Amino acid sequence: MIGFKLWPGRLSTSEQTSLVAEVLAAVEHAPWVQPVTPGGKPFSVQQTSLGPLGWVSDRGGYRYQATHPETGRPWPPMPARLIDLWTELTGWAQPPDACLLNLYRGPAKMGLHQDRDEGDLDAPVLSISLGDTAVFRIGPAEGGRTTSVRLASGDVCALTGPTRLARHGVDRVLAGSSSLVPGGGRLNLTLRRAA
Repeated sequence: MIGFKLWPGRLSTSEQTSLVAEVLAAVEHAPWVQPVTPGGKPFSVQQTSLGPLGWVSDRGGYRYQATHPETGRPWPPMPARLIDLWTELTGWAQPPDACLLNLYRGPAKMGLHQDRDEGDLDAPVLSISLGDTAVFRIGPAEGGRTTSVRLASGDVCALTGPTRLARHGVDRVLAGSSSLVPGGGRLNLTLRRAA
């Protein structure tokens, strides 16, 4: 798809290891939550955020906010290396102001959806995969045929231009395909311009 960019193995093994450690240290201050849809259905992933804004889903709706929904504290800062990666790969003039973390374990997956809660829908979405390989599905915004792509640990991809509003999701995670994340699973970091 035009606008879907993929950098396989963009992060080296050592970069992945140090990034996981840095992110999990930040999660100690912004613990994982089990979000629910506005209708009350629980997500199968656990979530938290880094940066000035975090994405939240609960019975009140989908939104970005400056504080953790359970602790009420500001989100931990986003690691500088993530901002550098965003600048290098997207070329977007403004830095990301939100980094959504999704933790996939067991049967966790993510249904097809569009990222439409951001203030600037022209700004790219940059996604970093760490840990177990995901079977990622992507298709046109207006509907139609989808394509599956395997995203392995260290892969980085972006939704830009014509695919910024592409429907996308994770069909499944290949459990045990990586030992990077303590306790197993896949950690996905998604950088966005929320405001």
